[in-house]
Amino acid sequence: MKVYREITPLDLEDVFVLIDSIDNGFDYPIHNHPEYELTLVMGSSGKRIIGDSTEKYQDNDLVLIGPFLHHKWDGNEGSKEKNVPCRVITLQFEMNLFDSKIFRKKPFFKIQKMLESSSRGIQFSGQALSRAREKLIQLTQLNGMASILKFLDLMNGLAESSEKSLLASEGFSKQPVTVKNERIKAAYQYILDNFTRQDLKVGDVADRVNMSDSAFSHFFKKSTNKSFKQFLLDLRIGHACKLLIETDLSISEIGYQCFNNLTNFNRLFKKYRHCTPFEYRKSYKEKDSFDWTAQKTINQFLPDGEEVRDIFKPKTYAARLVHP
Repeated sequence: MKVYREITPLDLEDVFVLIDSIDNGFDYPIHNHPEYELTLVMGSSGKRIIGDSTEKYQDNDLVLIGPFLHHKWDGNEGSKEKNVPCRVITLQFEMNLFDSKIFRKKPFFKIQKMLESSSRGIQFSGQALSRAREKLIQLTQLNGMASILKFLDLMNGLAESSEKSLLASEGFSKQPVTVKNERIKAAYQYILDNFTRQDLKVGDVADRVNMSDSAFSHFFKKSTNKSFKQFLLDLRIGHACKLLIETDLSISEIGYQCFNNLTNFNRLFKKYRHCTPFEYRKSYKEKDSFDWTAQKTINQFLPDGEEVRDIFKPKTYAARLVHP
């Protein structure tokens, strides 16, 4: 699949940038960028793609996206016909913004954990969504230190909320779990490093953490809410989705790499993704058709391989930009 890189309007002196877009639609390809992104969609419903997650979304959709995670929103044609106003507020900030020493202090631990989890995309709901929506709207009218304080308040509120869910699968992002227990961390990392091995057994992982097979199985399910077998299967299917989207490997090559058996791959993929691997790849390829030379915002989206230079950066945007 063709990968498009978004050239964001973030300047070197920016802590973050806001893009406030009203009734501009979603005329862009599946894309990614190295910056974190928090996107709020109001007044629209349709389909949302985050990594290997394809879901319907409703009015007031709020998602935090980690660096280089593919994403795209599509609005329903029905909403356009009814002239329903759509407003999208997008907040973007550098991937290393929270790497400085002060942000490694205890008050920012929850934000750090949230940012790590955003490699899979995080959807917020309930009161977390309502409060964040108000803060994002306020941010479009603020500048200077007031905007920075509101930004930190926004991030802290989202990090402290339990009203959130991960979107892309474990196998798509393959990020270590953010838990305190060192045994589960070690077990998870070993599984990540070896999940394509068809001879991987629960006993192999149990030996790594000095536990019996039965004790580890109980411990693992309690820690992850999944059996070892199901967790391993989810990893393999998630990884297969990533290969289907991001590479030109044949379906048979992916099937043998992830499951060592094409028949099992097709059967399990259809069971858990409700379509065949061919249909899954086709649905994503239909979203990558994009004339990047005719885009509204000059060279905002570049196909993979294009050199990113200042000359490519957008001169104007269809939406209002806020550089606090």
